Amino acid sequence: MLNIAAFILALAIVGVVFEMLRRKKLREKYAALWLFVGIGTLVLAAFPRLLTIVTEFSGVQLPSNLLFIISILLLLGVCLHLSWEISVVEDETRTLAEEVAILRALIEALPAAENAEGNPTKLPGSQ
Repeated sequence: MLNIAAFILALAIVGVVFEMLRRKKLREKYAALWLFVGIGTLVLAAFPRLLTIVTEFSGVQLPSNLLFIISILLLLGVCLHLSWEISVVEDETRTLAEEVAILRALIEALPAAENAEGNPTKLPGSQ
């Protein structure tokens, strides 16, 4: 009964990920991770003996311990990946803020330069 519940949960995860992909609510690079988790859970739910075989092969005492180790490693990988993504976004934000500041300074200097030439020009949207 527990294997059926795990299988249904894994199918739900895969279904939700595909639906989020279809509606463009989740990007492909993040969906790959969740599909990996969902398919891995599907495989383990369909073949519960597989986890025991891998546990015996790896030398871990209990299958649940191996599951916890894999889960912790997966979560660490997600944290590392998201930290990297945040770093990239922070760099892009800083660059964009600098570009906006330069453009703002140029726009503010434009009327002063035109007044010095004695040729007033209206900016678009001004009365």
